[in-house]
Amino acid sequence: MSQSFKCNIGGRELVIESGKLAQQADSAVVVRYGDTVVLITACISEEVKENSDFVRLTVDYEERHYAVGKIPGSFLRREGRPGEQATLAARLCDRSIRPLFLKSLPNDVQVVVTVLSTDQENDPDVLAVIGASAALTISDIPFYGPIGATRVGYIDGTMVLNPLLPQMTNSLLDLVVTSSRDNIVMVEAGCREIDPAIYIEALRVAHEENQKLILLQDDLSKAIGKPKLEIEGFSINPDLLSAINSDYGQRMSAALNSANREQRQSEFDVIKKEAGDKLKETYAETEIGAAIEEVLKKTCRAKILREQKHVDGRDIRKIRPLSAEVALLPRTHGSGLFSRGQTQVLTITTLGSLGQAKTVDDLGLEDSKRFMHHYNFPPYSTGEVKRMGSTGRREIGHGALAEKALAAVIPDEKDFAYTIRLVSEVLSSNGSTSMGSVCASTLSLMDAGVPIKAPVAGIAMGLVTDKDNPGNYVILTDIEGIEDFYGDMDYKVAGTVNGITAIQLDIKLQGVSHEVLAKATLQAREAHQVILDVLKGAIPEVRPNLSKYAPRMYKITIDPSKIGALIGPGGKNIKAIIEETKTTIEVSNDGTVVIGSASEESAQAAIRKVEGLTQDVEVGAVYTGKVSRIQNFGAFVEVLPGKEGLVHISELADHHVARVEDVVKIGDEIMVKVTEIDRLGRINLSRKAVFNDQAGAAADKPASQNRPPEPPRTNSGPPRPGMSQRRR
Repeated sequence: MSQSFKCNIGGRELVIESGKLAQQADSAVVVRYGDTVVLITACISEEVKENSDFVRLTVDYEERHYAVGKIPGSFLRREGRPGEQATLAARLCDRSIRPLFLKSLPNDVQVVVTVLSTDQENDPDVLAVIGASAALTISDIPFYGPIGATRVGYIDGTMVLNPLLPQMTNSLLDLVVTSSRDNIVMVEAGCREIDPAIYIEALRVAHEENQKLILLQDDLSKAIGKPKLEIEGFSINPDLLSAINSDYGQRMSAALNSANREQRQSEFDVIKKEAGDKLKETYAETEIGAAIEEVLKKTCRAKILREQKHVDGRDIRKIRPLSAEVALLPRTHGSGLFSRGQTQVLTITTLGSLGQAKTVDDLGLEDSKRFMHHYNFPPYSTGEVKRMGSTGRREIGHGALAEKALAAVIPDEKDFAYTIRLVSEVLSSNGSTSMGSVCASTLSLMDAGVPIKAPVAGIAMGLVTDKDNPGNYVILTDIEGIEDFYGDMDYKVAGTVNGITAIQLDIKLQGVSHEVLAKATLQAREAHQVILDVLKGAIPEVRPNLSKYAPRMYKITIDPSKIGALIGPGGKNIKAIIEETKTTIEVSNDGTVVIGSASEESAQAAIRKVEGLTQDVEVGAVYTGKVSRIQNFGAFVEVLPGKEGLVHISELADHHVARVEDVVKIGDEIMVKVTEIDRLGRINLSRKAVFNDQAGAAADKPASQNRPPEPPRTNSGPPRPGMSQRRR
């Protein structure tokens, strides 16, 4: 039997319904907010897997184009693999619920989110988190929920809960907060250089609003919730733990004192081999490995809490050695190399025409993207040998986070008419390559001459807590790999000198307090200034000129009513210009024409042709035209592309002309003045009038005859902004 539960969130009704759809799933709910409807199912496998130390959770986010009344744009006209936004939504949901599972659950759990309808006002990604929590809460799957999820915008100086998607274009903050009854579980934010105090307050507001959603799920669970399965998670034999700690604990502690990662790892490998050889007769290899990891984790965490320092001996606020370089690659449009300790990222900038913007075929409002950041994480960056395949969820997520951090400083299309693609190549990884990508991307953009509003820095903050004493914790600035792996939090914060641009929180605990995140945020801002100083040391300002290999974009404006004339039947005219001049031409409905070319000469040739096709011939104007035909009564001259007029034989010169061929021949360029356009649209021209205007000077004769040059062209009108180099 179907049951519905409702509450008011952000001034609108949110409904969770269960019992009507997907009845064979372990649990299923439908969440509706406005006209956005999302189905979320949860299932657990009957098969018990081999003991392992990770949660066997899979979250799949399925976008259906019918949800917004679209037919997919692919060749097959059906949905294929999840797009970028669907992947990011799946990660948002996964990161929100994963910390709340029994660690090392020996069964597979799958959560499937299917977007059934979207009004393009209420984003389904937050509903997916709410629905996943609700489905898991009422199921028999062990889950330490429920949790709530709320989006917060900051519009015109006011916090707005779950703002409509069109409102977000004016918001300085796009923050999603997932929280339990007491703590914050997950944070994802994109900001426009927002003050940290505003962000910290938004965290508090979202956490309070989430309590309504938790109470709603409590009511749901009381009404239709199932008893939880009694499943034993992965456990390590206490005798084995004791043996490992007794025989190798001190050696592990001593190895951790080394600031050199390779030396530490080498000693750990020796310990693992010795322990394996010694205990293999009594315990399985996987048990021994897990026991060593557990002892090492406890030893590492105890050292950090005891000494209030990083594993490598740094002060908790100190950043590893930094370095920055630009212009490493000769033929790319821009390049930047950033290193922080053993984390090293190379980012390359490529500029293209607006026509090369990415086409977006998802359920959102955008249909194209002119700024992209892509992130690659090859196996050699960690010294491993792995199969290199297509881009994975992690790479998509890290790339999107860096893109979000940089989007706030990318110039508007009207100021910089380019498509911008960044590619970050992780060359070495030991902690927070995504934030390293932000720093390397800043260097690369500045090297490419992209007029960013301000440099952006990124840092990863860590947390180690005392299980027996929750008030005892350490917040670490710039965590390295081992501190991320054994720590409780990976809190990435990016920003400029003016404010925060992006934040992402992942935790291994069931939540962290608002107080901890507030302290970590302010501590991260201290680190930003240190990194920004290093970036500015490598390149103090954005380069004033683009690379000579980058295309140049020229923007002109035509009468919108002339767009058809420029395009031509079936695109004939514009295609001919592009092919002849080897340029790119983008035409907007408002009459803006952007012409791109790496060659100034080619761009100017295209501009002349575009203007020729879209200008009207004016009476009294002087044109430089080409003789296209000759008759015994005069010469026809093409004054603009496709527009020609007649110069009667009597108007060819300031003296008597017996034969037209005595003065001009086909292909000659001469200056003529428009004397009349008759009612049939025929254009009458005069060359004599040009000579008369110049007091008899014949400019088109050879210079050896000491005649002054022809008068300047007047058909192009006054110079346009940004077109000072055009030939006239």
